[in-house]
Amino acid sequence: MPYLTVTDDAAELYLGTEGVELDEKNPENRFGREWMAKVADLTDEAIAAKKPLIISATGKFFTNGLDTDYIFSGAEPLPTYLDAVHALYAKVVTAATPTIAAINGHAFGAGAMLALCADYRIMRADRGFWSLPEAALNMPFPRGMAGLLRTRIPDATLTEAMLTSRRYGAADAVAGGIIEEAVDADRLLERAREVARERASFAGDNLGAVKRALRLPLLEDLNAPTPATLL
Repeated sequence: MPYLTVTDDAAELYLGTEGVELDEKNPENRFGREWMAKVADLTDEAIAAKKPLIISATGKFFTNGLDTDYIFSGAEPLPTYLDAVHALYAKVVTAATPTIAAINGHAFGAGAMLALCADYRIMRADRGFWSLPEAALNMPFPRGMAGLLRTRIPDATLTEAMLTSRRYGAADAVAGGIIEEAVDADRLLERAREVARERASFAGDNLGAVKRALRLPLLEDLNAPTPATLL
């Protein structure tokens, strides 16, 4: 399960399990219900500590997105599950503290979109792709996800990403405006910590208010219930 490490500089949220490179139960850091609840709780903990929030992971994946095993199990209606994903996005995108995504590996689908919820995004240069595979998988984008993507990525890049499911390496992701920086793997977390230190003074309720005002149309999309007719 995700865990939080708090230092003088930042609260570092890791999307995997402490002490292992890969969680055997969730090696791709997919969006299970308990996993999402834990990420939400740890985000609240970072905000309460008034620390910048760095979101990263260990192993091959940043996160591979939706928990397809859970979806296909029929444990709950798909629209209800997607509403929970959107609620997590809304929490991160309006967090009353600076947020930095340190993308350590593959970020696909809903996981690629979680990275976009951060204020600033850094990706390791040598390995990993950012991708929206939905078109290739014959899956639509619900309103909340589409709204997030429109807000965070330039239109030309987004059109290509959504319609072709292209996989972007770090250099291409910078060129396309998906991320701000690509750095060597051994510099990924330290660079994220540098950005956290630069922005630490902004942590607090006012920053949350500024983000909510900035993202008001997006929040309307994320808060809109997903219709049962989506699929």
